[in-house]
Amino acid sequence: MFKKVLVANRGEIAVRIIRALREMGIKSVAVYSTADRLALHTVLADEAVCIGPPRVADSYNHKIQLLSAALTTGAEAIHPGFGFLSENSQFAKMCEECDITFIGPSSEAIHRMGNKAVARETMIKAGVPVIPGSEGFIDDCESGLELAKSLGFPVMLKAAAGGGGKGMREIHSEEQFKQLFDQVKLEAGAVFSDDQVYLEKIITHARHIEVQILGDSFGNVIHLGERECSLQRQHQKVLEEAPSSFISSDVREQLGKAAVDAAIATHYVNAGTVEFLVDQNQNFYFMEMNTRLQVEHPVTEMVTGVDIVNEQIRIASGLPLTYSQEDIKITGHAIECRINAEDPTHDFRPASGKITDLILPSGSLGLRVESALFAGSGIPPFYDSMVAKVITYAKTRDIAFRKMNRALMEFMIDGIPTNIDFQLALIADKGVLSGAFDTHYLEEHFLSNFLKAHKQSVE
Repeated sequence: MFKKVLVANRGEIAVRIIRALREMGIKSVAVYSTADRLALHTVLADEAVCIGPPRVADSYNHKIQLLSAALTTGAEAIHPGFGFLSENSQFAKMCEECDITFIGPSSEAIHRMGNKAVARETMIKAGVPVIPGSEGFIDDCESGLELAKSLGFPVMLKAAAGGGGKGMREIHSEEQFKQLFDQVKLEAGAVFSDDQVYLEKIITHARHIEVQILGDSFGNVIHLGERECSLQRQHQKVLEEAPSSFISSDVREQLGKAAVDAAIATHYVNAGTVEFLVDQNQNFYFMEMNTRLQVEHPVTEMVTGVDIVNEQIRIASGLPLTYSQEDIKITGHAIECRINAEDPTHDFRPASGKITDLILPSGSLGLRVESALFAGSGIPPFYDSMVAKVITYAKTRDIAFRKMNRALMEFMIDGIPTNIDFQLALIADKGVLSGAFDTHYLEEHFLSNFLKAHKQSVE
């Protein structure tokens, strides 16, 4: 087992990993930008190293600075968390070359699955159903348009190296395709340093269902069930559940098998997530594979009892999985609400500032809050707006939602605007409570009602 691990991240996920390391008896090294000098993760870690100024490219995405911090402090491994360099195959390769263990899959696996078009081809060979679309990359607008017409609109144009909702556009007509093709390529090149794109048919009224997998270096692969991630805004998840209340037990079994087959086909080691779109008839299609820890991993931990971060560290140190597939039992229901520093009533404008007062919900079994907030802490304007996650667990979905309502009612943050009221309205929505939603429900149905209700309340 490792003696010391560097956590190449910030905020709530850095705190989550540092706590896991301490429970495992492993020393932790935090890294921070000058904007995060007094952040909670720097206080909780055994050591903390400044890696640069606030700009992400100069700090949390600066590969040399991170590796220098690991080598200087004697860290044997680096945990990237999610975001930043967590799916950067070049960084994983540099870790390997420096004899530092990257707590995640190999650089080869990240490269293979990080390119969405290559991942599609890999899944087709593995017999995993994929969304109808292009075979490989689209080189020019004319050939892409011909394929879009043959597939039938609407279609989705995507950056091959994309992720996090970036570099993708929904297209409904020939004229729109002509307008957006170059725009998507330019965005892909700017954001991912790779302007290759591919095309997929849009599955209408789809659910976004993902399956958590774990694989070790001994060839063992298991899945930990699925998560319902259909409540999204601009392709960013807002609320997640485990398990999904939509899919049948037969489809649940098929999804788990397909996810394991996907992992085996790519010789996958460590934690990963296989994402699917499921249509109204419960036909499912591979969408992409995230080669890292997910923001929403706590809901899976709650319903399985498996500490995914702990397993990641064990696997990376060369140990076999603690569990077999037969050991995994899904019990109860879990929900996660993402708490963001933003103003939903003004187009979700991100906020920054100082937390003047803070009350975190607590006080019952089945309630978990993951955050790096404390009274007096600052929210810098340079990073993602998510500041906390509230997770509730209960025997039934209804009780888990009632528990979430109680928790959010208690959650008070003064000093910055947040989306807590937005989340309270979302978990009280009839369509959400009944499970009658898809990936477009939040933006096309719920949001207008929320904004109308807010306007009436202030008039």
